[in-house]
Amino acid sequence: MATHSTIATAPNGLRFTSWAETRISHAEMEHLVGAVPRILVPALADRCYYFVPLVIAEGDQLLVASAHTEDAAERASCHRDLSLGPIRAVFLSARLTDDRFGLTFEFCINVAHNFVDSVGVPASFGELVRSQAQAGVRGETSRDAWDARRKVHPVDAEAGGDGVSERALKEYAEATFTDALAIYMLSLVTDLDYHDLREREYPLLAAPSLAERLRHVAQLFPPNDGYEFLIRYRRKG
Repeated sequence: MATHSTIATAPNGLRFTSWAETRISHAEMEHLVGAVPRILVPALADRCYYFVPLVIAEGDQLLVASAHTEDAAERASCHRDLSLGPIRAVFLSARLTDDRFGLTFEFCINVAHNFVDSVGVPASFGELVRSQAQAGVRGETSRDAWDARRKVHPVDAEAGGDGVSERALKEYAEATFTDALAIYMLSLVTDLDYHDLREREYPLLAAPSLAERLRHVAQLFPPNDGYEFLIRYRRKG
């Protein structure tokens, strides 16, 4: 069973394991998990990341498929959480798509969510994104961030920015920080073209504004040894 698989510990201290036909080597998983900055790991001490072929939620039950089938893939989710005694397990579907980029981002966004759930958002980051919104920077990093920003700093100038609830500010800070932390960790694992994250439902955050957020995150959570954070801009012409 997946829950009985041997748990490993990456050099940064984060726990992970795999089960059945994930088509990901142990070295690849260790490199991915090891990208999480060491300074983040204490907040994730009760977490373990399970890489499995497919995870399926049926009512209150969590099922793990030992191999990829069309039927299982249609019912599978990107991830599911499960409490296993003292361990808060995060099951990740490694075979939901053949796109390794997608799995990498799914892992990073889960880690970011787990960190925010445990610790919250650094105050300095919240101040940064609020100042960007007030300055009218274009776009956001996800649909959740875009929707949250419109509550904090409406596009309609008549709405103004007064009277914004603390809850709305908190939701905006959490959404933007989760995105930024995930994108930052993703960039430590693979070369990332920011426009690969573009979706149609909202305008993508302007690249210089994202770079400002990522540099701030990198200062708070420097890369581990063996990982490098760089921002490169494409030259026109």
